[in-house]
Amino acid sequence: MAEVKLVVAISSRALFDLDESHQVFEAKGEEEYSRYQISLESVPLIPGVAFSMVRKLLALNTDPSRPRVEVVLVSRNSADTGLRVFNSIRHHGLDISRAAFTRGEPPYRYIVSFGAHLFLSANPEDVRGALDAGIAAATILPSGSEEFRSGQLRIAFDGDAVIFSDEAERIYVEGGLDAFNQNETESSEKPLPGGPFKPFLSALHDIQSDFPVKSSPIRTALITARGAPAHERVIKTLRSWGIRIDEALFLGGKEKGAFLKSFGADIFFDDQIRHCDSAAEYVATGHVPYGVKNAV
Repeated sequence: MAEVKLVVAISSRALFDLDESHQVFEAKGEEEYSRYQISLESVPLIPGVAFSMVRKLLALNTDPSRPRVEVVLVSRNSADTGLRVFNSIRHHGLDISRAAFTRGEPPYRYIVSFGAHLFLSANPEDVRGALDAGIAAATILPSGSEEFRSGQLRIAFDGDAVIFSDEAERIYVEGGLDAFNQNETESSEKPLPGGPFKPFLSALHDIQSDFPVKSSPIRTALITARGAPAHERVIKTLRSWGIRIDEALFLGGKEKGAFLKSFGADIFFDDQIRHCDSAAEYVATGHVPYGVKNAV
């Protein structure tokens, strides 16, 4: 049994489809939005982009006395407008009991207090605040994908500036592909520094370690634009960390979307928005605004 519980904080707009409600807020302001939500608080919201992932995470809690995962709702709603969200949580049978409603204020300070390993939100500003506070975080993008069939939780990650630091990516930006490959070949025995999602991946690995490999309820994949010879450093880095990645795809620059669909990802995390936009056509996708490719 994993000793440290995995804590995931999620915004209401990542958990449920609140597009129509958000349009009311944008067009008519806070007061009309509040009246709208209160008038519909007995009408359940439909699942949002990250709903499948959350449901599968909570399904890992097979022993009520020692839960492996906790999901916390963190929302810019007020408590009044948030009541519809909690009613929807109950309607869908999600075991979520903790929440913070901040009525428009940035919520990341409470994310830290909850001890979250991961924060998912539709608000890029809040995501950047969480990343600055040292928490893995991603902006959930609209997705045209259908919910996947598997009961297994499948999470896919990009490598540089997500699992790993952006150290190598900076060399690519400054010197091009040849300089990048040369550096990675020369540094193949030197582990890459960890990126913002290393602690989250490690927590997933701890849960996976409770199960036989062939019957694990979680499956992870590294899906990266790297190819040979830059693959070697990645493999040896993960080995040095003692973290298992179930599948590793080194695509050498090919588009990732079709591969993510084949993997059956419940969610994919990438730092480059162009890769995220492509991936979102196939699977739920979170943009990680971290590293040199996101420098303002």
